[in-house]
Amino acid sequence: MKVSIVIPAKNEAENLDRLLPRLLTQVQGAECIVVNDGSTDNTAGVCLQHGIKVINHPYSKGNGAAIKTGARAARGQFIVFMDGDGQHRPEDIPRLLQALEDGLDMVVGARDKKSQASLLRGLANRFYNGLSSRIAGHKILDLTSGFRAVRADKFRDFLYLLPNGFSYPTTCTMAFFRAGYSVGYLPITADERTGRSHISPLSDGLRFLVIIFKVGTLYSPLKIFLPTALGFFLTGCGYYLYTFLMDGRFTNMSAVLFMTAILVFLIGLVSEQITALMYRESGRLPGADASRVEHRVEDSSPLSSSQETYTTDSPMPTSRAADRSAYKTSDG
Repeated sequence: MKVSIVIPAKNEAENLDRLLPRLLTQVQGAECIVVNDGSTDNTAGVCLQHGIKVINHPYSKGNGAAIKTGARAARGQFIVFMDGDGQHRPEDIPRLLQALEDGLDMVVGARDKKSQASLLRGLANRFYNGLSSRIAGHKILDLTSGFRAVRADKFRDFLYLLPNGFSYPTTCTMAFFRAGYSVGYLPITADERTGRSHISPLSDGLRFLVIIFKVGTLYSPLKIFLPTALGFFLTGCGYYLYTFLMDGRFTNMSAVLFMTAILVFLIGLVSEQITALMYRESGRLPGADASRVEHRVEDSSPLSSSQETYTTDSPMPTSRAADRSAYKTSDG
């Protein structure tokens, strides 16, 4: 198994100088790539001092663009993405890789409550997680976590969908669910970052919200269009009832609301068919509901002897399931 570690970094020289030695002791033999996204400090120099491969962007293109650059350059079967600000612990990487070996296609490090940078950001993340879970029909524990491990070939299928900004985790999570791939979560504790964050809570928060709805229309358009159409229809019914009781007539406004409801619903149907065609090449029926399985996996890595719990949207392969003694199946 060949593993690639991809770290997008912008002006993270100080943090990388502390992170890279820890990383190299945890993933000996793995390919490590730092994508220097137009840094103005000594980010590239620090990486070279530690013998890390560096890919330099001539100017800052964004976190998502750095992720795509690293994914294209990575040669490993598995790719681990982590931030360069020192919040993600290299000691958690073996747990993520073990989950991939046990049959998952993507495993995400889900941050606990103590790992939220602020109360406002914690509340925002809870809102994003709840909204995206409702759209996807799967429990999403951490939508925006940048610490994740993926199967390289499957991740590259969605590179064209990923934005260049900070919301690549949102897009790839929803895309993996839509394609019917197995996604799981492992609890992690993120350390406090050193230095200033490059994420703006207001502007990037609004952008995250817009992208959730954009990806929602890509994932299952009817989950967006149907409630909207229903809202227009119920408003039309209410307005018609009011005008009928007050004036005894059917008004033009009621007709417009009913027609709008029908048009929105039909647009949703067409969008649903277009989305299904987009995922047809994967050879899967998108949106198919598989049983959700909770796996309790005993980490066989010599670096850890703890038991891990993660949730996936499809069962493990039979050959792997035979080697695991504790499976607990739950309904969707």
